[in-house]
Amino acid sequence: MARRTGWLLWAMAMVTLAGCAPTREDVGRFEARAVKVDGRTAYYQVFVPRGARAQADHLPVVLFLHGSGERGNDNQAQTEAGLGPYLRRHADTFPALVVLPQVPGDGEWSGDNNRVALAALDATVAEFNADPQRQYLTGMSMGGYGSWNIALDSPQRFAAIVPVCGAVLAPRAVRPTLFVEDVAHEADPYAAIAQRLKHTPIWMFHGARDDVVPPEDDRRLKAAFEQADAKDARYTEYPDGNHNAWDATYADDAMWAWLWAQRSPHR
Repeated sequence: MARRTGWLLWAMAMVTLAGCAPTREDVGRFEARAVKVDGRTAYYQVFVPRGARAQADHLPVVLFLHGSGERGNDNQAQTEAGLGPYLRRHADTFPALVVLPQVPGDGEWSGDNNRVALAALDATVAEFNADPQRQYLTGMSMGGYGSWNIALDSPQRFAAIVPVCGAVLAPRAVRPTLFVEDVAHEADPYAAIAQRLKHTPIWMFHGARDDVVPPEDDRRLKAAFEQADAKDARYTEYPDGNHNAWDATYADDAMWAWLWAQRSPHR
């Protein structure tokens, strides 16, 4: 009898422990996904916050565009620099979905790659019933350029944009394909961007000592947004920062508080 009682106590303890063990819903995590665009299957990652499927309210969703060093076909590198490491460190508290597509080969955030990014965003909004009024866009370096390209293509879609160490014109002769295509034909591309996006809240970040993508274009954009009487166009320049402005930006609580406060009136 004592042996049977001991076994029952052990079994009850195991059930209790199993009930307390974390499930996939109890932790934020990355999940691989695929989307087909124009006959091409493209893979991407989605960061799913803790308890996402149990949320009663629609979750916000962030589209993150990586930099040049994360291009490839492994569907992993885009999570390893910029926003991805921040998400891993804050997996239990980050409150939003994040879509992380990947540019293959030596491509840019333009054309087909932008269509894939938006298709991945659409699929994530549909799968998780995300809030269409709280879609946000951010990117770093090459992805900073991509933020402008995608925002100009869909000027009413995003509630706010956070380009990090991006620019408008090609930063070096060895990278002539890196520029904001939508305004390349304009006599003043900075004024053109500001006029078209002056109703979208924007916060740009850059390092003052950036020798990869110099900050001059962001300074000119800030002036152009001021001239256009933009709704909310901010610019933060880190005095001692070089090209890596993303770690400081994504660690900035004030930036996230500002971002989550934005809502799109067009959705």
